[in-house]
Amino acid sequence: MITRRGVLKGLAGTALAVLIGATYGFVIEPALRLRVKRHRIAPPGWSGGPLRIAALADLHVGEPHVSLRRLRRIVSRTNALGADAIVILGDFEAWHPMVTRRPPFEQTAQVLARLQAPMGVHAILGNHDWWHDRAAQARGGGPSAIAETLRAAGIPVLQNRAVRLGAGSASGAFWLAGLEDQLAIGIGDMEFRGLHDMPGTLAQITDDAPAILLAHEPDIFPDVPDRFCLTLSGHTHGGQVRLFGYSPVVPSRFGNRYAYGHVREGVRDLIVSGGIGCSILPVRLGVVPEITLIEIAPQA
Repeated sequence: MITRRGVLKGLAGTALAVLIGATYGFVIEPALRLRVKRHRIAPPGWSGGPLRIAALADLHVGEPHVSLRRLRRIVSRTNALGADAIVILGDFEAWHPMVTRRPPFEQTAQVLARLQAPMGVHAILGNHDWWHDRAAQARGGGPSAIAETLRAAGIPVLQNRAVRLGAGSASGAFWLAGLEDQLAIGIGDMEFRGLHDMPGTLAQITDDAPAILLAHEPDIFPDVPDRFCLTLSGHTHGGQVRLFGYSPVVPSRFGNRYAYGHVREGVRDLIVSGGIGCSILPVRLGVVPEITLIEIAPQA
């Protein structure tokens, strides 16, 4: 028999569960947790030796979740991984409605300048890096204030640019290409024009060394040429809420296809990082903020 006391206990239990879930999703997971997510892959097009890349995506620096103090800890932990190269995949500042403090970007760049790797630290821009740059939006293009500040701090920004790395190393030479953002400039109500130039970026690759592409939004992946054996992306945050391998909301026209993790299509590999910060809503549930470590090995 259902009693009044039983109903009240049930309601109290439900309320407690909701409170615990809200506390975890809005406070504990986005602000206090951090993991290293490892992907060990052997791309069909990789002809070099072993290579380790640490990727930081969607930092969205801003309190209460990603303070400068927390960013320093993330930088120290990334350096401790001993990766051959470090890449930053765009979206540097937090802009969700519950940001309590956003430090001047010069301070964020100085913290990121402490990242160290033998083959360097390389960055690309994300959509938010362009959307909140009013001068760039008015011009309909660059220069980008975020990019200029990063370069002043000693961090190269690859804007439709490819660089050759690794000559003389155990991995051998390879190309690292950075694609400009695909949603950079607002042209109407929820309409955007990209600044990416895939043909121009590809044309800078002048030999047959393997090539890796950095592209903030993973939606470009179906159009990525086979010349790139690996694409590294962010942007989706894994949906920010992900349960049993499924994200109810993903900022991608492909839904869950490129929401998170490792995807192989044909001879090309894609890894989508879950990133660090939050966007739109300050919540993470089932997508622990991560430093993504990609360990590339030649095929046996």
